[in-house]
Amino acid sequence: MKTTAIRLYGKDDLRMESFELPPISADEILAKVICDSICMSSYKAAHQGPEHKRIPNDVNENPIIIGHEFAGELIEIGANWAHKFSVGQKFSIQPAIYYPDGPVGILSAPGYSYQHIGGDATYVIIPKDVLVQDCLLPYHGSGFYPASLAEPLSCVIGAMHANYHTTPGSYIHNMEIVSDGKMAILAGVGPMGLAAINYVIRRADRKPKLLVVTDIDQTRLNRAASIYSVAEAAKYGIELIYFNTGSTENPVTALKELTGGTGYDDVFVFAPVTPVVEQGDAILAFDGCLNFFAGPANNGFSAKLNFYNVHYAYTHIVGTSGGNTDDMKEALECMSNGLDPAGLVTHIGGLNAVIDTTLTLPEIPGGKKLIYNHIDMPLTAISDFESLGKSNPLFASLAEICARHQGLWSVEAETYLLENLA
Repeated sequence: MKTTAIRLYGKDDLRMESFELPPISADEILAKVICDSICMSSYKAAHQGPEHKRIPNDVNENPIIIGHEFAGELIEIGANWAHKFSVGQKFSIQPAIYYPDGPVGILSAPGYSYQHIGGDATYVIIPKDVLVQDCLLPYHGSGFYPASLAEPLSCVIGAMHANYHTTPGSYIHNMEIVSDGKMAILAGVGPMGLAAINYVIRRADRKPKLLVVTDIDQTRLNRAASIYSVAEAAKYGIELIYFNTGSTENPVTALKELTGGTGYDDVFVFAPVTPVVEQGDAILAFDGCLNFFAGPANNGFSAKLNFYNVHYAYTHIVGTSGGNTDDMKEALECMSNGLDPAGLVTHIGGLNAVIDTTLTLPEIPGGKKLIYNHIDMPLTAISDFESLGKSNPLFASLAEICARHQGLWSVEAETYLLENLA
């Protein structure tokens, strides 16, 4: 089977190449990748090359396929897995497989470490490493992009599960956010912040009573509020407040006032910015937990924390990076049950757009950049579909479809795109 893939050879060295995949073994599965959403983690990997902890040192001679937020369908099943999987089945991948025998040991992951599997390819071989870790996950919902975005949602789910609180007078740590508590998501209207808002609102088993989401960009806040509205959150018993911390002289005081002065039980920091981390620490309630979600590229990144409060107010900090397989399964179940992550997506492109998009990702505004691997299309903002449609019937139709879905991507739009370009 011939595949076309984006392969990493070294720092900032990405190449789009076509090559033959070897025949699969009894312990492998051949899959067609339909779409992949480009992650900041891929940007970091591309810029760091073999210095990245998940990328093999010999990548210059044995290039890996990038991309780890992908979905598709299975097209050939190795004999040893025919009892569990079937041809035509839709799938997603949990990339953080932590497999000790992988190319870089326990930190091996599709999209970073393997020559024949990654999200930015037309066809891939799913290796035994993934299968024995139960990281090939069936998807039973509509379309493909929700399964692609299940991986970023699983990271948010993992963060919520990782927070903890204490029982006074004991050493028991109660895992999870505080039910009916007060939560803040700082710098929270980027792609991952939007995923968090979506999950918090629609989560069935545990949610806060107060959710405050901050940013310093009012346009981004307005977009988030139009997708995940205050009224919609209220239907689920949540008081949702979008707050521009750049519009007040003392954001810590203003944020604490929103809680009645008590502070927040759970604070999630979605940007690796020192003042934002320090702001998050300053608004913690007694026994409050700060989750530093955003992974910094700078290995010397630091911020000041109030250790008086650590001792006397029992505040604590955790950091999460990715979700585990259970988180991924929960994400896929959420998608299958109707949670639509379309609000995260702001740009659509083909495989030809991956290299430039990956290498310049921080410079491109908006949310998730969703790639359809079997089409040729420049990275295009959904907001530009209407203007492009004046001269291109494809974009005119896509603009009409998106208009029917609050200006968002949808399964209907995906189906139309694949039927007319793939």
